Amino acid sequence: MTIRLFHVSDLHFGREDEAAVARFAEIVRTEKPDAVICTGDLTMRARSHEFAAATEWLKSLGVPVTIEPGNHDLPYFNPVQRLLDPYKRFARLAAAMDRPVDLPGVMIVPLKTTARIQPRRLSWGRVSRSGLIRALALLAEKPAGAIALVTCHHPLVRTDFAGHGDTLGGEGALALLAEAGADAVLSGHVHDAFDVARDAGGRRVRLIGAGTLSERTRTSAPSFNELRVKDGRLRVEARDVAEP
Repeated sequence: MTIRLFHVSDLHFGREDEAAVARFAEIVRTEKPDAVICTGDLTMRARSHEFAAATEWLKSLGVPVTIEPGNHDLPYFNPVQRLLDPYKRFARLAAAMDRPVDLPGVMIVPLKTTARIQPRRLSWGRVSRSGLIRALALLAEKPAGAIALVTCHHPLVRTDFAGHGDTLGGEGALALLAEAGADAVLSGHVHDAFDVARDAGGRRVRLIGAGTLSERTRTSAPSFNELRVKDGRLRVEARDVAEP
């Protein structure tokens, strides 16, 4: 049995590429993957109408969806709310998308990397102790032979992209996650796709990043990743959303 997952990130509703999000939705409805994984930055400035648009779009896909918050999903214009209740609007979206994802042979492990206060040293996110403990507890229940995918917004360690910074606590977190059984870490943030392997925690773990479906492209066109899991093996293909 093959499990197909679409990994998308950095939708940035408010600055979304309308043709790209429409084309992706069409691909989902046509090909019917087992689930869609979204690794953050669903909105541009965390406005209510941006979350409403993201919610409506995600519901329209018609398949189970998992979501993680990105730094753009925390209040931008309201520093008090960002400090006291930064995930209020995101939590509403998560509740609206509450559909259980039960995939044979695949385990999805969420890991939050966003920070309430974001000085320059945290612009690439941070891994909190509590978030890491939760992720490790989930990995402790990994079924034999399953592929464990950790999902977060910021890449945990540097890749080869120019301007890629360090996620605070990312290096140590990657080692612990790999040691606990993580096979891959899915992320976004850089707006370009990547798939690199690193040795960490005594194992080989893959770092897989999705591109963007927004107008804020960098070196590549709007794209998403297709993941296929079969017989304990993971295959990844980056797909653009240009018209065929």
